[in-house]
Amino acid sequence: MSAVRAVFFDVDETLVDFDAAALRAHTELFGALDGYAQWCTLTPEFWLRFTAGELGFQAMREARMARYLAVAGLTGSAGEYEARRWELVESSFQTYPDVAGCLAQLRGAGLLLGVITNNDSVHQRRKLATVGLAEAFDTVVISGEVGHAKPDVAIFAHACRSLAIEPAQAVHVGDLLDIDAYGARDAGLRGVWLDRRGLHDGSVIDVTVVADLGGLADLIA
Repeated sequence: MSAVRAVFFDVDETLVDFDAAALRAHTELFGALDGYAQWCTLTPEFWLRFTAGELGFQAMREARMARYLAVAGLTGSAGEYEARRWELVESSFQTYPDVAGCLAQLRGAGLLLGVITNNDSVHQRRKLATVGLAEAFDTVVISGEVGHAKPDVAIFAHACRSLAIEPAQAVHVGDLLDIDAYGARDAGLRGVWLDRRGLHDGSVIDVTVVADLGGLADLIA
């Protein structure tokens, strides 16, 4: 087994607590917490349409908002609602408490660090800058820039090439079992599922499961 030379991370719900920011924004904009659950049920459909290239990032956001307004029985401009919601989301971005220590430990161990994320380029780079991580990584690979999205093996291969390493020398950590952990595994990397929500039921095979990033450096070592 090849020695690990690099560790890649997903961004949302791995490094950045996006859900907390989205919840705060939704509550401030619409007032009712129960509406956020409805909002979340719409997200997978529109996110898949974005990652498949059917909708651009802005179009996806406004189309989702239009659907939500219709379901909630609200009137008004979807574009205006979404613009305000997005301002509130971006003002609330924070990293998880275990991120800084984990990155420092890995860097101290001499490992290369990278990001592999499915998202719009401008949005994701601005997010990393907002939370102080713009300079934390040796490479940042974004689906909106490379034209491939996880779990496509092409985006993992691209990330490894950007660091001049082989897939077997890399670990990828993310909060989605299929997209991140299995996607990485199938591309020849070592997949780690970051199960912050405690969803693991014992059936996972061929990937490592961690509840937080606290012990990741020791695990890799």
